[in-house]
Amino acid sequence: MVLIEQQFPDRSIVDIAGRVAQEFENWGYARAIPRGARIAIGVGSRGISNIAAIVKAVVDCWRAAGAEPFIFPAMGSHGAATAEGQADVLAHYGIDQASMGAPIVSSLDVLRAGKTPEGMEVFLARDAFASDGVFLVSRVKWHTDFSGAIESGLCKMMAIGLGKLGGAQRYHTAAYRIGLEAAIRSVAQVIVGTGKVLGGLAIQEGARHETAGLSIVSALDGLAPLVRREEELLREVKTWMARLPAPAIDVLIVDEIGKNISGAGMDTKVINRGVNGQYNPFPDTPVIQRIFARGLTSNTYHNAVGIGLADVIHDRLLQDVDWRPTYLNSLTASTLAPIKTPVHFASDRECLERIAPTVGKWDTETVTYCRIRNTLALEKVWVSENLLGDLAEGTRILSEPAAMPFDDAGELKEIESLAVASTVA
Repeated sequence: MVLIEQQFPDRSIVDIAGRVAQEFENWGYARAIPRGARIAIGVGSRGISNIAAIVKAVVDCWRAAGAEPFIFPAMGSHGAATAEGQADVLAHYGIDQASMGAPIVSSLDVLRAGKTPEGMEVFLARDAFASDGVFLVSRVKWHTDFSGAIESGLCKMMAIGLGKLGGAQRYHTAAYRIGLEAAIRSVAQVIVGTGKVLGGLAIQEGARHETAGLSIVSALDGLAPLVRREEELLREVKTWMARLPAPAIDVLIVDEIGKNISGAGMDTKVINRGVNGQYNPFPDTPVIQRIFARGLTSNTYHNAVGIGLADVIHDRLLQDVDWRPTYLNSLTASTLAPIKTPVHFASDRECLERIAPTVGKWDTETVTYCRIRNTLALEKVWVSENLLGDLAEGTRILSEPAAMPFDDAGELKEIESLAVASTVA
């Protein structure tokens, strides 16, 4: 194995608070609100870089405008679909009342906001509806379940996040028939029509998982301009997407999977798997024959959605699963393949030895390997020496070839370079 570094541009925004303040200044709306207006700031469950600093900056800008902001979890079934669990998700990201200077209001109570033309009942979080205005903080990126002009972002948070568990269940059920993008657009139209959503801060991340874009997108002029802006941001961020370092890999070793990494535990558009069990469905994406998942992240709360995207898992991962939130999350999303249990063995060595002969090569010495921390951390990765000739031009080789670092028990040793590469600020 050889440590390599992919050359990704660094698009980091250095002054997070300054950029957010500038966006508020350019928007201007906050200056027009009545003093004391209660503003509900919706925050989701993903592991977004600098999320605590971003949310604190949003709170400070609303407070500077004379508002009384509060934060609520804009989540469907995450946090085991409990008010306490969802507040705990935010707290693990450093978002609590003490650090934010604003209350955290967590509840799963919803109100009916109307119906879509397709007959879907639309729900809005009761606490958000009781405010004087809703402002969302959401990352705009590709979605793990589908491809479209809008995917993950403000519109999806308006639907799935503001709808809480009841809304998430209904929208995903409808999406099984009409597609998730169509469901999101239709629900967002009703939500914006309530007049409660003021807009949101759209976050973009670069290939290094760095904060690369912060843009206020207004909902005050209706849904259409908001959608157009979100489409622009998504097109841009897709061009920044990090990929695995070779066009084809026999065995991909993933040290950790989890909901804080991706809605599907692993980014499907990195590992080239579909949430309905498809192998290599995405064109212009590295072809992966087998995936070995070694463990769960601590911030996934034992939710193991994504294990079914792997072909083999370690016994310790299986033993770490809490099936209640795992089943709840998967059933809510109507995607069952990601929670099917793969074959599993008692050591890393046995997992790799058992899976290597299944990639279609007579000589297992020719099997190619790539080891990553998780699908957000693709800058520094380990590849087998027989992949070096297939790496993209400009990739830096950082080490001499060395054997996979197994200990006496047959477990892969933790590698500091991978841990450093996956650090979320």
